[in-house]
Amino acid sequence: MRFINLLWLVPFGFVIGSILNHLADTLPRIRRIPLNPQCIKCGQTFDIYNYIILSRCHHCSVLPSNRRYIVLLISVICFPIIYFFPPDLTGWIIAFIVFSYLGLVFIIDFEHRLILHPVSLIGAVLFLTIGIFLNGWKVTLLGALSGFGLMYILYLFGILFGKVMAKRRGQEIEEIALGFGDVTLSTILGLLLGWPRIGVVLFFAIIFGGVFSGLFLLISVLAKKYRAFTAIPYAPFIIISSIILIYFSTGK
Repeated sequence: MRFINLLWLVPFGFVIGSILNHLADTLPRIRRIPLNPQCIKCGQTFDIYNYIILSRCHHCSVLPSNRRYIVLLISVICFPIIYFFPPDLTGWIIAFIVFSYLGLVFIIDFEHRLILHPVSLIGAVLFLTIGIFLNGWKVTLLGALSGFGLMYILYLFGILFGKVMAKRRGQEIEEIALGFGDVTLSTILGLLLGWPRIGVVLFFAIIFGGVFSGLFLLISVLAKKYRAFTAIPYAPFIIISSIILIYFSTGK
């Protein structure tokens, strides 16, 4: 009888996926949330119904991006999975909130290498509340301090590495290994996960990022498309590590 919940879980996942697409389309461009979605090419507004059913833009006829289909599919699949197999640490209600927020950060950073300050502020308030509820205020604040401190050290090391390589190559390197948005994200996740979980997350994020970078480098060299210091968004690895840890962690 539990599977009758699919009657609301599937539409719910579709709606959340549509909202995430709307926010990912508009926030990086105009830094505010308009009521009606906007075309990513011409900026004209959609009515909500045509946006949800994935219509072409009525003004420039551009098709919906592949990302919109992918996000909707993942949302429709993942929300029922989270409901039927919730993380022990959070339960399904909190997991819905946390994973939706992390999904938005993942999409924006993957596409734009950008972690927006308003999104971070909302996440900080949200995860502070959830973190205190799950872990107590001491563990929550220690997690935030640890997340900030550990990632800030890596951030400074990335700047130093860039300066050393720029000096050796005799040219300025515009890209940096880590952005300060990654420091902010680690701080926010520290609020949610507390200490020592945030340390585990960052450890595995570094491993995942290193493995991906190595594979990316190898494929680029084999395809003869290698370009030195190609920027790779790092937040997705932090988010993936966080989701895995949430599922493998137990409650207090």
